Amino acid sequence: QVQLVESGGGLVQAGGSLRLSCAASGSIFSIGRMAWYRQAPGKTRELVAAITSNSSPNYADSVKGRFTISRDNAKNTVYLQMNSLKPEDTAVYYCNAFLRRALEGIGPSQWYEYWGQGTQVTVSS
Repeated sequence: QVQLVESGGGLVQAGGSLRLSCAASGSIFSIGRMAWYRQAPGKTRELVAAITSNSSPNYADSVKGRFTISRDNAKNTVYLQMNSLKPEDTAVYYCNAFLRRALEGIGPSQWYEYWGQGTQVTVSS
């Protein structure tokens, strides 16, 4: 059973910072692209930032220069450092990953997409 577990959300004032973490656990063979998405009330889920397996990042225009995505492959963990937060950053943030499971006695599975349960980020003005 593979899980993505997020942590680090909370309430912060505008201009403040938060760091989100997402750890993948279970029988994992390899992890490819990892990403953070967010969904604000009444809006569709949107990509915030993504990072490839060799740590090449890309960002939504709305967060460039303020957010930094990184990963620790040894820990199967992705991070999102959020600085200069704005009220419009308020949303539920979801971790996303494409990974292959380790199948005992067989080897790697095909690629699957996984989502975390989400963590609330609230930025007050």
